[in-house]
Amino acid sequence: PPPPPPPPPPPLFFLHPHVGNRDPLWSRGLGDVYKRHVLSQDNALKLTPVSTVTSPSIEPSAQYDAIPNNSMRKVIASRLTESKQVAPHFYMTVDCNVDALKQVRMELNEKVEGTKISINDLIIRASAIALKQVPEANASWTEEATLVYKTIDISVAVAIEGGLITPIIRDAGAKGVKEISVKMKDLANRAREGKLMPEEYQGGTFSISNLGMYGVKEFSAVINPPQGAILAIGAAEERPIIKDGAVAAATLMTCTLSVDHRVVDGAVGARFLSAFKRLIEDKIIFKSLLSVNFNFLLIIFYLLKIL
Repeated sequence: PPPPPPPPPPPLFFLHPHVGNRDPLWSRGLGDVYKRHVLSQDNALKLTPVSTVTSPSIEPSAQYDAIPNNSMRKVIASRLTESKQVAPHFYMTVDCNVDALKQVRMELNEKVEGTKISINDLIIRASAIALKQVPEANASWTEEATLVYKTIDISVAVAIEGGLITPIIRDAGAKGVKEISVKMKDLANRAREGKLMPEEYQGGTFSISNLGMYGVKEFSAVINPPQGAILAIGAAEERPIIKDGAVAAATLMTCTLSVDHRVVDGAVGARFLSAFKRLIEDKIIFKSLLSVNFNFLLIIFYLLKIL
């Protein structure tokens, strides 16, 4: 007589070597039924044991310099690993036309004394205003509650020898662009000299990382825990766009928002990016909001828009 047909293959959850008894089906006993059925057959599937994952070994013949990991490097590794493992990241990207922003910067630098306003200073200011308009994006997750901060403390990534540090513009929403510029230059200089006080780089409610000066077109930054979001700024470069049905040139800057989905939903992140983009691209609006006393002007603008 012909041999009996082989038993049906076990379900995928049984085949997966990383699931095993942790799968919900196993806890209900179904997995054990399949296991006994399959293993009782003469031609049962032979399960391959899972090998232990180990760190890659160093090629013995490779030439290298062993640079000891200092405490800063270890903290960076620990915090960013924690961030990617714990915070469910997702990303949203917009292209901002910065031709108007460049014009605003040029006009400001003709009038402002004592400092030179940078594009990054204007980005910090625009981010602070956008967070005022969308306060839900200025938040952190805890198991007990979502913390929506009343002040806007913006951490700005600064590259230093051997790593990076994020000095903080405290209460950025209450500072004008000149004050932000002076403060940012002071923090960045003292960061590179290793002279920052702990309270000047510990904390923060929102982060900005700008790699545009290195020619990086776009990137997705890792959230700085326990913050809920970080804005990654790419290079401002001339690109073709369609304007009034014709091809034209414009200076575009790609901005990517990384958010912790536990605390910032997609709609909230989109509203923040929309507010940020509107500020960056509209010269009249942005110029009216460069000083700290912008609430009245903002109300007038929205009334005019409604009317």
